[in-house]
Parts: sequence; C-alpha cells; structure tokens
Amino acid sequence: MSLATALTYVLPHRLLSSLARALAYSDNPRLKQWLIDTVTRKFGVDLSEAAQPDPTVYPTFNSFFTRALRPGARMPDPDPDALLMPADGRISQCGKIDGEGRIFQAKGQSFTAAELLASDAAAAAAAFNGGTFATVYLSPRDYHRVHMPWTGTLRETVHVPGRLFSVGPAAVRNVPRLFARNERLVCHFDTDFGPMASVMVGALLVSGVETVWSGEEIPAYADIVTRKDYRGHDIRLERFEEMARFNYGSTVIVLLPPGVAELAPGLAAETPVRLGQRLASRT
Repeated sequence: MSLATALTYVLPHRLLSSLARALAYSDNPRLKQWLIDTVTRKFGVDLSEAAQPDPTVYPTFNSFFTRALRPGARMPDPDPDALLMPADGRISQCGKIDGEGRIFQAKGQSFTAAELLASDAAAAAAAFNGGTFATVYLSPRDYHRVHMPWTGTLRETVHVPGRLFSVGPAAVRNVPRLFARNERLVCHFDTDFGPMASVMVGALLVSGVETVWSGEEIPAYADIVTRKDYRGHDIRLERFEEMARFNYGSTVIVLLPPGVAELAPGLAAETPVRLGQRLASRT
C-alpha cells in the first residue's frame, strides 16, 4: 500500500471535503480563476465541448466543474437496444455479478451488492445476483453529469453514510470494499426489464452529489441510512436524460439484473469511455 493511500485511513475525510467545497463554491474572482486555469491546464480539459467555452465566465469553480456540454457534443448510440454509458471517464471494472452478489473491485478486492446498496431487504440486492455491473471513474477533466443508461421510473433513493476514501487506482487496488465504504447515493429505478440501480459514490475532496429531482443530496453528510420512497411520484427519466451530477466528481456504478444485457465488446478495466456510447446490448 502506498503512503498516500495509507494516510487516507487517518485523514479527516469530511473536514477536508468541506474545505474543498468551500473553495469550489467561492466567488472570489482571483481564486476561482486560478482553480479553473490550474485544472484546465493540468488535466487537459477540452472547453471546446462546453456550452460555455469561455473559462472566465464561470462564477465559481464548481460551476465550471459541473459545466454543461454544447448540443451534439455527446450523442446516444442509435441502436434502440443499446444501454448507454452513464458518464464520461474510464472503466474501473465491469463484468458479471456472481451468483452470491459479489462485485469485483480489483485483484484481491470485492464487495457485495447488498453492501453497496445498503439494502435492508434481501430481495432488493438479490435481484442483481448473476447480473451485470459497470464502475465508471470520472477524472477531473471529464464532464461531471451522469445520465440514464435506460429509461426508468425512480422508485427509491438511499443515502448511505460512510468514509470518503480516494477512488483513484491506488485506493481501488488497496482499500478493501472501497465503494461499499464511501458515502454514496443509491438510486433505484424500475424499467421495462426490471430493476436498475445507479450508485453515485463520493470520494475525498469530491463528495457532492445533486439529482435532477431533488437537488443537493450530499452534503449534508449522513450519519444514518436515509431512504426516500418515490413510488407514486411518477419521476420518469428517459434513456440518455441527465439524472444527477457530481459537484467535484467521483464514480458511478450501474447494476443490471441477470438475463437483461451483455456488455459491449472491448469494455474492460482502464478503457476510456464517453457518455452515450454503448454500455451493453439488450438480450
């Protein structure tokens, strides 16, 4: 384990993330522009894809970080049977969820769907046993809005308390059950093929999550598991429609039940991906 990863066990995760949030939301002109210019230069952000390509117009660093794309910058796969990649980034891992609900994290590391979903009903997690998952890591250069892989109606959200470990490659390799330990927002959808879950995972310094239906969910940070039942609210989101955003980025995990879809050929750990490309094909 690297020294940097080891230090994350003892760092005050929420305090550091709160400080980073204060910087990200500062409207001090010099500070916000320094942050924008530094990230643009260091990570090679392509502002030509942004709806607003002028970096000086953004009032805060967070408004830059959650910037919209210009129309046509991302398009959904034209095949109506294609489930879509939910975000720009790269694949951390993807594949089959085993029959006991175990999800592969990295060599020697895994966690269960029940742990990830913080499910108090065994059937909710068991529905994904033998199914398919994809974990997509968003880097600082990426578009930080998350879209729907498939049309679905929101059934429930679960805000799960936890740590805020880094979700970079070193931490993924070394921190056991990382994604089931970090603070996260689980979004359950009902679709024409059954349940689908999109899990927005927070991380050190990058722990803000907003949804299109209720606004900011994280922070406030949770101390207990908080469930919101949306059945009967008729919140239906179409395939490719925006569902949420990271205020300062992280990881999204999509879970699909068995017998629904096959992952697109060529998807594997470290594969760069773009919003709207084929994630999987209906079977």
